[in-house]
Amino acid sequence: MTSEKLQTGTVLLVDKPLDWTSFQTVNKIKFKLKREFPELPKKFKIGHAGTLDPRATGLLIVCTGKATKQIPEIQEAPKEYFAGIKIGVQTESYDTEKPEILHQDFSHIEEDFIVKTLENFVGEIDQCPPVFSAIKIDGKRAYDLARAGETVEMKSRKTTIHYLQDVKIDLPFVYFTVGCSKGTYIRSLAHDIGSSLGVGAYLTELRRTKIGDFSIEQASSDYLNNDFRFSDHE
Repeated sequence: MTSEKLQTGTVLLVDKPLDWTSFQTVNKIKFKLKREFPELPKKFKIGHAGTLDPRATGLLIVCTGKATKQIPEIQEAPKEYFAGIKIGVQTESYDTEKPEILHQDFSHIEEDFIVKTLENFVGEIDQCPPVFSAIKIDGKRAYDLARAGETVEMKSRKTTIHYLQDVKIDLPFVYFTVGCSKGTYIRSLAHDIGSSLGVGAYLTELRRTKIGDFSIEQASSDYLNNDFRFSDHE
């Protein structure tokens, strides 16, 4: 890889680690590139095509140079995730960021009921994003307002679940692969599944596996290693 190629445009498929924000991931790569290629312009363009929550891992597409023009198109592409949820309990953030609350007995919940409940979410659905999300409200991120203790009202939106398959049940945990449209919050999906089951649920793990034609099998976390050199790779 060369500085000319980076400016012409490169698409990096990154396997984002747990507890890294998408912003931190892009900044780490930008810092490494600027250090390895000091001839890059001061306003070198780099950005990601779709945020991943800190508690999620998997495919994060990072574009450089003129390839940043592709970001809106990539963001429109359908996504696929592997998800795990825990039923009978909730968290304020809908994932593992906040502690468990509202424990409920789920001993009466049968596996067939879980499967049928999941099937009901396939298609176009109304979804309310979690308050702990990157959505901007009056110029501020919702999660910043929520963490500051402010009341945040999130508006529901239409989203589409294309498929929900490969369901594995090991109560209180349920695992599945979900394909969805742009703007779908899997944390909200987990919360809504719990509500439909009548016992609550939250997202325990999430891994993005596909964005359009891009797959996690093509991605690497090596870009974030301190000893990785971009100049040694195409």
